[in-house]
Amino acid sequence: MAASTATAVQDYVALAEIEMCGELIIAASASLDERLSADRIDEVLRVGHE
Repeated sequence: MAASTATAVQDYVALAEIEMCGELIIAASASLDERLSADRIDEVLRVGHE
């Protein structure tokens, strides 16, 4: 893999991680509970969804 391709992949992964963190922050701020449940985290991150 060329250096520029590796950097592009790393950028894509970093952006996806930032987006997921943002979604969790939004869900946590909207929640009335002290913590998000594991089920709610899975729902926010669309775990198990195609």
